[in-house]
Amino acid sequence: MDSWKFIHICDTQPGSPKSFRYRPAWIENQQTAYTQIKKLQPELILHGGDLTRDGALHDFELEEAKENLDALQIPYYAIPGNMDIGNKFTNVQSGQPNRDDIAANVTSGNIRRFQKYFGNFPWTFVHRNVRFTGVYAALAGSGLPEEKYFWQFMESLPQQESTDYHVFMMHYALFVNSPEEDSPQITDPDRYHDWYFAISDPHRRRIFDLLKKANVDIVLSGHIHCRRPVQEFGGIRFYKAAAIGFGQWGGQMERWRYNVGIL
Repeated sequence: MDSWKFIHICDTQPGSPKSFRYRPAWIENQQTAYTQIKKLQPELILHGGDLTRDGALHDFELEEAKENLDALQIPYYAIPGNMDIGNKFTNVQSGQPNRDDIAANVTSGNIRRFQKYFGNFPWTFVHRNVRFTGVYAALAGSGLPEEKYFWQFMESLPQQESTDYHVFMMHYALFVNSPEEDSPQITDPDRYHDWYFAISDPHRRRIFDLLKKANVDIVLSGHIHCRRPVQEFGGIRFYKAAAIGFGQWGGQMERWRYNVGIL
Protein backbone atom coordinates (compact mmCIF):
# COMPACT_ATOMS: atom_id res chain seq x y z
CA MET A 1 0.00 0.00 0.00
CA ASP A 2 1.33 3.42 -0.92
CA SER A 3 1.99 5.70 2.05
CA TRP A 4 0.39 9.11 2.22
CA LYS A 5 -0.18 11.76 4.85
CA PHE A 6 -2.62 14.36 6.04
CA ILE A 7 -2.00 17.07 8.61
CA HIS A 8 -4.26 18.30 11.39
CA ILE A 9 -3.70 21.84 12.64
CA CYS A 10 -5.78 24.06 14.89
CA ASP A 11 -5.86 27.32 16.79
CA THR A 12 -3.68 29.28 14.39
CA GLN A 13 -5.35 32.49 15.64
CA PRO A 14 -2.95 34.90 13.94
CA GLY A 15 -5.03 38.02 14.39
CA SER A 16 -4.52 40.91 12.01
CA PRO A 17 -2.73 44.27 12.01
CA LYS A 18 -6.22 45.76 11.54
CA SER A 19 -7.48 44.20 14.79
CA PHE A 20 -7.36 45.45 18.36
CA ARG A 21 -5.66 42.19 19.50
CA TYR A 22 -2.79 42.22 17.02
CA ARG A 23 0.39 40.49 18.14
CA PRO A 24 3.07 40.02 15.47
CA ALA A 25 4.41 36.82 17.10
CA TRP A 26 1.12 35.01 16.47
CA ILE A 27 1.26 35.81 12.77
CA GLU A 28 4.89 34.68 12.68
CA ASN A 29 3.91 31.38 14.34
CA GLN A 30 1.32 30.73 11.65
CA GLN A 31 3.75 31.64 8.87
CA THR A 32 6.36 29.25 10.30
CA ALA A 33 3.82 26.42 10.55
CA TYR A 34 2.53 26.97 7.03
CA THR A 35 6.09 26.99 5.65
CA GLN A 36 6.71 23.63 7.34
CA ILE A 37 3.44 22.22 6.01
CA LYS A 38 4.29 23.34 2.47
CA LYS A 39 7.59 21.42 2.68
CA LEU A 40 5.84 18.27 3.93
CA GLN A 41 3.33 18.37 1.04
CA PRO A 42 0.49 16.39 2.66
CA GLU A 43 -2.42 15.28 0.52
CA LEU A 44 -4.89 16.99 2.86
CA ILE A 45 -4.92 19.64 5.55
CA LEU A 46 -7.56 19.47 8.27
CA HIS A 47 -7.97 22.76 10.14
CA GLY A 48 -9.71 22.18 13.45
CA GLY A 49 -10.95 25.69 14.10
CA ASP A 50 -9.92 29.07 15.46
CA LEU A 51 -8.57 30.08 12.10
CA THR A 52 -8.84 33.65 13.39
CA ARG A 53 -8.33 35.59 16.58
CA ASP A 54 -11.52 37.60 16.20
CA GLY A 55 -13.34 36.27 13.15
CA ALA A 56 -16.57 36.39 15.11
CA LEU A 57 -16.13 40.18 15.01
CA HIS A 58 -14.20 40.90 11.82
CA ASP A 59 -14.88 39.57 8.33
CA PHE A 60 -11.43 40.67 7.25
CA GLU A 61 -9.85 38.08 9.55
CA LEU A 62 -11.90 35.30 7.93
CA GLU A 63 -10.90 36.59 4.52
CA GLU A 64 -7.21 36.70 5.46
CA ALA A 65 -7.39 33.18 6.94
CA LYS A 66 -8.79 31.84 3.68
CA GLU A 67 -6.17 33.64 1.60
CA ASN A 68 -3.37 32.15 3.72
CA LEU A 69 -4.72 28.60 3.39
CA ASP A 70 -5.39 29.01 -0.32
CA ALA A 71 -1.79 30.11 -0.83
CA LEU A 72 -0.54 26.69 0.32
CA GLN A 73 -2.13 25.13 -2.78
CA ILE A 74 -2.94 21.97 -0.82
CA PRO A 75 -6.53 20.73 -0.47
CA TYR A 76 -7.90 21.69 2.95
CA TYR A 77 -11.06 21.23 4.96
CA ALA A 78 -11.92 23.50 7.87
CA ILE A 79 -14.35 23.65 10.74
CA PRO A 80 -14.89 26.78 12.83
CA GLY A 81 -13.66 27.40 16.33
CA ASN A 82 -15.18 29.55 19.01
CA MET A 83 -13.09 32.56 17.96
CA ASP A 84 -14.56 32.21 14.47
CA ILE A 85 -18.29 31.87 15.27
CA GLY A 86 -18.79 32.13 19.05
CA ASN A 87 -18.46 30.06 22.19
CA LYS A 88 -20.24 27.06 23.61
CA PHE A 89 -23.76 28.18 24.55
CA THR A 90 -24.68 29.43 28.01
CA ASN A 91 -27.56 31.48 29.38
CA VAL A 92 -25.70 32.08 32.65
CA GLN A 93 -22.75 34.40 33.27
CA SER A 94 -19.67 32.82 34.80
CA GLY A 95 -18.72 35.81 36.90
CA GLN A 96 -15.15 35.57 35.57
CA PRO A 97 -13.43 38.98 35.43
CA ASN A 98 -13.75 40.79 32.11
CA ARG A 99 -15.90 38.06 30.55
CA ASP A 100 -19.39 38.38 29.09
CA ASP A 101 -20.13 34.72 28.45
CA ILE A 102 -23.64 35.22 27.10
CA ALA A 103 -22.54 37.85 24.59
CA ALA A 104 -19.86 35.44 23.32
CA ASN A 105 -22.34 32.65 22.46
CA VAL A 106 -22.28 31.06 19.02
CA THR A 107 -24.79 32.72 16.67
CA SER A 108 -26.46 31.84 13.38
CA GLY A 109 -25.16 35.08 11.89
CA ASN A 110 -21.56 34.16 12.65
CA ILE A 111 -22.09 30.67 11.26
CA ARG A 112 -23.31 32.12 7.96
CA ARG A 113 -20.34 34.48 7.82
CA PHE A 114 -17.89 31.61 8.32
CA GLN A 115 -19.65 29.51 5.68
CA LYS A 116 -19.32 32.36 3.21
CA TYR A 117 -15.55 31.85 3.26
CA PHE A 118 -15.08 28.18 4.16
CA GLY A 119 -18.23 26.43 3.00
CA ASN A 120 -20.88 24.46 4.82
CA PHE A 121 -20.27 22.36 7.89
CA PRO A 122 -20.62 19.77 9.26
CA TRP A 123 -19.10 17.76 6.44
CA THR A 124 -17.95 14.23 5.70
CA PHE A 125 -16.01 12.82 2.75
CA VAL A 126 -13.88 9.81 1.81
CA HIS A 127 -10.24 10.01 0.71
CA ARG A 128 -8.22 6.85 0.03
CA ASN A 129 -10.91 4.81 1.76
CA VAL A 130 -10.64 6.89 4.94
CA ARG A 131 -13.71 8.82 6.04
CA PHE A 132 -13.04 12.31 7.36
CA THR A 133 -15.79 14.12 9.27
CA GLY A 134 -15.78 17.63 10.71
CA VAL A 135 -18.34 19.22 13.05
CA TYR A 136 -18.79 22.10 15.49
CA ALA A 137 -20.10 20.20 18.50
CA ALA A 138 -20.44 23.32 20.66
CA LEU A 139 -23.75 23.90 18.87
CA ALA A 140 -25.18 21.26 21.20
CA GLY A 141 -27.59 22.89 23.62
CA SER A 142 -27.66 26.20 21.76
CA GLY A 143 -31.23 25.89 20.51
CA LEU A 144 -30.14 27.38 17.18
CA PRO A 145 -31.58 26.00 13.93
CA GLU A 146 -28.08 24.76 13.15
CA GLU A 147 -28.14 22.55 16.25
CA LYS A 148 -31.06 20.54 14.82
CA TYR A 149 -29.09 19.96 11.63
CA PHE A 150 -26.01 19.01 13.67
CA TRP A 151 -27.89 16.21 15.43
CA GLN A 152 -29.47 15.03 12.19
CA PHE A 153 -26.00 14.88 10.65
CA MET A 154 -24.58 12.96 13.62
CA GLU A 155 -27.45 10.46 13.52
CA SER A 156 -26.81 9.92 9.79
CA LEU A 157 -23.13 9.00 10.17
CA PRO A 158 -23.68 5.32 11.06
CA GLN A 159 -25.54 4.93 7.74
CA GLN A 160 -22.57 6.18 5.67
CA GLU A 161 -20.62 3.72 3.53
CA SER A 162 -18.02 1.64 5.36
CA THR A 163 -14.35 2.64 5.05
CA ASP A 164 -11.02 1.38 6.41
CA TYR A 165 -10.84 4.17 8.99
CA HIS A 166 -12.97 7.05 10.25
CA VAL A 167 -11.25 10.26 11.42
CA PHE A 168 -13.52 12.71 13.22
CA MET A 169 -12.58 16.35 13.87
CA MET A 170 -14.16 18.76 16.35
CA HIS A 171 -12.93 22.01 17.89
CA TYR A 172 -13.91 21.63 21.54
CA ALA A 173 -12.57 18.61 23.37
CA LEU A 174 -15.35 16.11 23.99
CA PHE A 175 -14.11 15.76 27.59
CA VAL A 176 -11.20 16.83 29.78
CA ASN A 177 -10.22 13.51 31.36
CA SER A 178 -12.90 10.94 30.57
CA PRO A 179 -16.29 10.59 28.85
CA GLU A 180 -17.64 9.59 32.26
CA GLU A 181 -16.54 12.73 34.09
CA ASP A 182 -19.04 15.10 35.65
CA SER A 183 -20.07 18.36 34.05
CA PRO A 184 -18.98 21.38 36.10
CA GLN A 185 -21.10 24.48 36.31
CA ILE A 186 -19.95 27.62 34.56
CA THR A 187 -20.39 29.49 37.86
CA ASP A 188 -17.83 27.31 39.70
CA PRO A 189 -14.70 29.53 39.69
CA ASP A 190 -12.40 26.59 40.45
CA ARG A 191 -13.65 24.62 37.44
CA TYR A 192 -14.53 27.30 34.95
CA HIS A 193 -11.87 26.08 32.52
CA ASP A 194 -13.16 22.50 32.73
CA TRP A 195 -16.55 23.89 31.66
CA TYR A 196 -15.06 26.15 28.99
CA PHE A 197 -12.81 23.63 27.25
CA ALA A 198 -15.10 20.60 26.91
CA ILE A 199 -18.60 19.54 25.90
CA SER A 200 -20.99 19.05 28.83
CA ASP A 201 -23.49 16.27 29.45
CA PRO A 202 -26.02 15.22 28.30
CA HIS A 203 -24.59 16.26 24.93
CA ARG A 204 -21.18 14.68 25.57
CA ARG A 205 -22.63 11.24 26.22
CA ARG A 206 -24.92 11.43 23.19
CA ILE A 207 -22.04 12.43 20.91
CA PHE A 208 -19.79 9.71 22.33
CA ASP A 209 -22.43 7.03 21.68
CA LEU A 210 -22.88 8.26 18.11
CA LEU A 211 -19.11 8.21 17.52
CA LYS A 212 -19.05 4.55 18.49
CA LYS A 213 -22.02 3.75 16.23
CA ALA A 214 -20.29 5.54 13.35
CA ASN A 215 -17.16 3.38 13.80
CA VAL A 216 -14.95 6.38 14.49
CA ASP A 217 -11.32 5.39 15.05
CA ILE A 218 -9.72 8.75 15.85
CA VAL A 219 -11.10 12.02 17.26
CA LEU A 220 -9.01 15.15 16.70
CA SER A 221 -9.71 18.28 18.74
CA GLY A 222 -8.05 21.56 19.65
CA HIS A 223 -9.26 24.55 21.71
CA ILE A 224 -7.22 23.74 24.83
CA HIS A 225 -3.96 25.04 23.24
CA CYS A 226 -1.84 22.33 24.88
CA ARG A 227 -1.15 18.76 23.85
CA ARG A 228 -2.73 15.96 25.86
CA PRO A 229 -1.28 12.44 25.83
CA VAL A 230 -3.42 10.23 23.59
CA GLN A 231 -6.40 8.66 25.36
CA GLU A 232 -8.50 5.68 24.31
CA PHE A 233 -12.11 5.09 25.31
CA GLY A 234 -14.64 2.78 23.69
CA GLY A 235 -12.08 1.76 21.05
CA ILE A 236 -11.64 5.40 19.95
CA ARG A 237 -8.34 7.26 20.23
CA PHE A 238 -8.65 10.91 21.28
CA TYR A 239 -5.94 13.36 20.23
CA LYS A 240 -6.04 16.80 21.88
CA ALA A 241 -3.72 19.02 19.88
CA ALA A 242 -1.49 21.91 20.80
CA ALA A 243 -2.15 25.30 19.24
CA ILE A 244 -0.09 26.97 16.55
CA GLY A 245 -0.86 30.51 17.72
CA PHE A 246 0.02 30.43 21.41
CA GLY A 247 -0.19 28.18 24.47
CA GLN A 248 -2.60 28.25 27.38
CA TRP A 249 -3.83 26.07 30.27
CA GLY A 250 -0.22 25.25 31.09
CA GLY A 251 -0.91 24.10 34.65
CA GLN A 252 -3.33 21.49 33.37
CA MET A 253 -0.71 20.25 30.93
CA GLU A 254 1.75 19.68 33.75
CA ARG A 255 -0.86 17.66 35.68
CA TRP A 256 -1.52 15.51 32.62
CA ARG A 257 2.19 14.82 32.12
CA TYR A 258 2.61 13.87 35.77
CA ASN A 259 -0.43 11.57 35.73
CA VAL A 260 0.89 9.51 32.82
CA GLY A 261 4.36 9.25 34.30
CA ILE A 262 6.22 11.48 31.88
CA LEU A 263 7.70 13.52 34.72
